[in-house]
Amino acid sequence: MTVFKAGVIQFQISKGEVDANMEKVVSCLDTLADQGASLAVLPEMVSCGFDNEALAEHAATTPGILKTLSAFSRQHNMAVAGSFPERAGQDIYNTLYIADRDGKIRAGYRKLHLFRLTDEHRYFSSGSEVVTADTTLGRMGAMICYDLRFPELARTLALSEARILIVPAQWPNARAMHWQSLLQARAIENQVFVIGANRTGADENLTFPGLSAIIDPWGAVLAQAGDRDEIILAEVDMNRVTEARDTIPVLTDRRKDIYG
Repeated sequence: MTVFKAGVIQFQISKGEVDANMEKVVSCLDTLADQGASLAVLPEMVSCGFDNEALAEHAATTPGILKTLSAFSRQHNMAVAGSFPERAGQDIYNTLYIADRDGKIRAGYRKLHLFRLTDEHRYFSSGSEVVTADTTLGRMGAMICYDLRFPELARTLALSEARILIVPAQWPNARAMHWQSLLQARAIENQVFVIGANRTGADENLTFPGLSAIIDPWGAVLAQAGDRDEIILAEVDMNRVTEARDTIPVLTDRRKDIYG
């Protein structure tokens, strides 16, 4: 599809409350389906939050959740992307899954950069692969929260022909300005759509500002949430990527001979 509606769901994730969180997600997905959305993006660790001491237990629920989301995608012709705990052997990963509109899981991206300030490295293993997903809506690049601070990752995804960057997050209020600025920067410098899904509310000593956003390849904010539970929706025209790159050929003019 060249032109479609994309939505973001932001809400206060209840730590460790998988059933309550997923009930909220499904309700919001129903709303987006009624509004004609073809893509929905959910926040980071949306099923359980950072309930770190019980991650193995919560990861055991992820396969069933993915089946539910895949069935929803297939029924409503809507792609759904969100981050969940994944267990592989003795390792736990923070993994972004992208279910296409036919219900097939097109990608499972394990977060590359773990946020040491909140001890993520103590509870999660880090991924080792840059991941793009070929979907019926175009090629998407996967990032999660702290990854947004690493322009090398976003550029690698753009050079891999991703035209939309998906960014689930639990980005705190103390650095809300960074969240907004970096979403726009990643869109402008790579000439891609960036869809950032943040959470609201509080978790122990952290508060979260929401401010989920859908940003076009020129850096224009097509939709911006406030600081409360909210659903946002915007029209994504993939021709805008081509237009931006034809007008200012950043990816063509980059000096590969100097910096690779």
